[in-house]
Amino acid sequence: MIVVTAPTGQIGRLLLDLLLDAGEDVRVIARDPARLPAALRGRVETVRGSHGDADVVARAFAGADRVFWLVPPDSGAEDVRRYYLDFTTAACDAIERQGVERVVAVSSLGRGFPGRTGHLAAAHALEGLLESTGAHFRALQMPFFMENLLHQAESIGKGEFRLTSGADRPLALCAVRDIAAAAAGLLLDGTWDGRDAVPVLSPDDLTPEGMARTMSEVLGRPVRYSETDPAEHKAALRRYGMAEGWAQAMIDMADAQDRGVYDVGPEVKRSPTGFRRWCEDVLRPAVAA
Repeated sequence: MIVVTAPTGQIGRLLLDLLLDAGEDVRVIARDPARLPAALRGRVETVRGSHGDADVVARAFAGADRVFWLVPPDSGAEDVRRYYLDFTTAACDAIERQGVERVVAVSSLGRGFPGRTGHLAAAHALEGLLESTGAHFRALQMPFFMENLLHQAESIGKGEFRLTSGADRPLALCAVRDIAAAAAGLLLDGTWDGRDAVPVLSPDDLTPEGMARTMSEVLGRPVRYSETDPAEHKAALRRYGMAEGWAQAMIDMADAQDRGVYDVGPEVKRSPTGFRRWCEDVLRPAVAA
């Protein structure tokens, strides 16, 4: 039995399809099971509630041998690290008590990177907590999600996208579908053991200027990149209702990106989805909508 957390999110929805297509028995934890795709509801066992709740994870992990773990964002949290750890503590206890054999979790590249890294440091602390359970563990370590750009689909359609990154600083990228595929591959493979990290990166590291050129070519219209001042970006996040601590962690993460937190060597295996392909398959329909 495989337990999937956050099954209605971007990664979880794709992961469910892959696991069910492989014939696996899957149990999901969902606050609102009605948000599950109708075609999947009769094919999975559902435990209603939050996977940050001790009673919920105790029920969900009973009889399970594999778990996919993802901490959902909470922009109202002031202490990001504490939020990640508090949300996962009950799950760690359930993993140990229920004898879960393998855990695959969503994390980030850059573990051990010096300086303030915001959300990345919280994700890396989460890795350490899950490793302490004694279960076999793999951390999916990703860079910048291409899907983050979908929040700017309307602006991109009008010819502009914005980040706090330097225009000529290469930025490692990944597509959500490659994350789901990597998670599925691990959850379906019963041979690995120990504790390790699995990087998930697209084949191309592009500068924001390079991303703008690719968007322009795929969309058939000019798209320019505008670098945003971090202080202005933080102020905008606060205006949208984000807590001070959560917003500052976003800024610290963006700064770490510019300092090279996602830089990896050429020996790292790359995932199949390049930025141009993602723009054709995902961004272009989103802009058209």
